[in-house]
Amino acid sequence: MKLPFFRLISFALSLTVCIASSHANDRMPLTLEDSLGEVVIEKMPERVAVLDMNELDFLDQLGVSVAGTAKDYVPHFLSQYRDDPNVADLGFIVKPNIEKIYALRPDLILMTSLQATQYAEMRKIAPVIHFDVDYRDSHANHMEIVKAHFRNLARIFDKEEIANQKIEALDAKLAQLQAATKDRPDRLLLLMHNKGAFSAFSKRSRYGFVFDAFGAKIANDSSDSGLHGQPVTSEFIQSVNPDIILVIDRTAVMERRAVLNVERMENPLLRETNAWKNNKVFLVDPEAWYVTAASITPLTIIMDEVINAYRK
Repeated sequence: MKLPFFRLISFALSLTVCIASSHANDRMPLTLEDSLGEVVIEKMPERVAVLDMNELDFLDQLGVSVAGTAKDYVPHFLSQYRDDPNVADLGFIVKPNIEKIYALRPDLILMTSLQATQYAEMRKIAPVIHFDVDYRDSHANHMEIVKAHFRNLARIFDKEEIANQKIEALDAKLAQLQAATKDRPDRLLLLMHNKGAFSAFSKRSRYGFVFDAFGAKIANDSSDSGLHGQPVTSEFIQSVNPDIILVIDRTAVMERRAVLNVERMENPLLRETNAWKNNKVFLVDPEAWYVTAASITPLTIIMDEVINAYRK
């Protein structure tokens, strides 16, 4: 006996739902482990609290909605979340509001070392995943850590195909960058500007990946630079004499003002450097470098900026 057409359609839809549901159940529960502990994801989360902008970018890249996020320093490439009234404001990145997170009733919380002191409190609210990126020393395996975490999030939300595509594009960009820096003698100095003063970053710093994964040759040879770099003077920059200078304007982010320009940095000592003489001083995207730097969009921006510095 032939089924009416509408019943065939209904049957097909039901079968599709059942297959999708079965697939989801096959993946759950999902056990993940990070540097702070083990977390079991019993079912696909529907209300995610995101406490770091790198994590927000990961979910944005996967097309996963968020219930709330910290909104004090949302980068321009994620501005739609800052302005969305349906995304709750969970306070500050470095100190999220526990009461607001509790009121949100999340079924998953994503955090990094910036919020690690609140890990125990967060675990009382919902399962917590800690992104094990090192904001003080990224010289080793930074890209691999980023990709592994992205893949874990993709597994949770059944978005592995999307993640694979994004990672392929990231790897292609990295290969393009490595080709641009390969066999180049140019020595790069990475500076941070903060209220008229400058600090420099070493290989063992939050931007170590620039000299490790990217293949850039470092101009300064200090071994430790701290979270915001080691303070340096114009005399130091002159003596180091870099071929390329990249400047991250922290003040522009923290005080929400226009990014510093090369003309405002200029002085007689800096004019004597190779970088200045050859127009190789670049103000980079401070929100990509300072607010994030450990997820898909900012790393793509950063790599494009470094490629540009070597090609100009």
